[in-house]
Amino acid sequence: MENELYTGVHPILVKLDQHFRATKIGTINDEFVARGVLINGGSAEMIKKILSNEPYSIKINSIDSEVQLHAKYKSNIFLKIPKIPRINFILFILTVITTLLAGALMEGVNPLGNPIGILRGWPFSITLMLILGFHEFGHYYFAHKHNVNATLPYFIPAPTFIGTFGAFIKIKSPIYHKGALLQIGAAGPIAGFIIAVPALIIGLLLSQIVDISQSAVGITLGDSILMKILTVIIFPNLAAEQDVVLHPIAFAGWIGLLVTMLNLLPIGQLDGGHIAYAMLGRHHAKVAKIALLALIPMGLLSINWLVWAAVILILMRSTKHPPVQDVDIPLSKFNKRIGYACLVIFILCFIPIPFK
Repeated sequence: MENELYTGVHPILVKLDQHFRATKIGTINDEFVARGVLINGGSAEMIKKILSNEPYSIKINSIDSEVQLHAKYKSNIFLKIPKIPRINFILFILTVITTLLAGALMEGVNPLGNPIGILRGWPFSITLMLILGFHEFGHYYFAHKHNVNATLPYFIPAPTFIGTFGAFIKIKSPIYHKGALLQIGAAGPIAGFIIAVPALIIGLLLSQIVDISQSAVGITLGDSILMKILTVIIFPNLAAEQDVVLHPIAFAGWIGLLVTMLNLLPIGQLDGGHIAYAMLGRHHAKVAKIALLALIPMGLLSINWLVWAAVILILMRSTKHPPVQDVDIPLSKFNKRIGYACLVIFILCFIPIPFK
């Protein structure tokens, strides 16, 4: 933590270069301390003015002929929601409509013959929107906490069988140190996972068992480790010729696990790319390339992996991650635990063959 704090505060010393010359620097608990002399007519008031927009609380004490500067990182614990831009609101409403439509179709509703029947899609729509919303607001909250400028979520409506292409936020200012990068990247998958798991459990309890010994029409969904565990617990006596037809809430939960898994791939600027870069530093480039290349043989199991690899290449154009200032500074133990937790979530959610 001390190394991360020191590297994060280094730009402050650069800004003060014309007015303050440090002779000793160090850390005390969660404070950065620099002792030195004022130069070129510098003053304590001038230093505070220069640093007024920095995310640190500054204290300056006079000690003999020198001054001592204390800088403590200010995290924005309380989130102030800005005015919602019109485009974000419109996209949100459209995505609610398209996910309602998708949920209604799962219930066998013909929206052309019965337009009001679209409301029967609310269990699927609300569940999926909650999962996506918590995922993106996880990113948004921790970006705000670390004084990184980020937009509110953009939801993407789509004429697909789930009614959406997901959601995203745009980071509009640089992320300078690894601790912030890891927490911002990990917050989304963890928040989405926390909502998806209980949704999946509730949905499985509402799901039905059917006999598949006769020919049937439908989409077979792949199982993750977590899905296998929950299915065995909730349906312990499921026979070989039987299968579970997921309730729309369970299907939304399953999609939540799939989205979490895909986002945690350690490639480029995916959430997993942020986390892996923070954890591995310069070694991330090799891991990202290996992960992307691994999607090609995975395509032999399911063409979905080739589609996802193509989407990554088209949107990101590179497996590399933008650099941060403290790439060679070790993460704190707390941040490492967050990274390991995301690895566990990725393993639990991994689905070799998402759709058949």
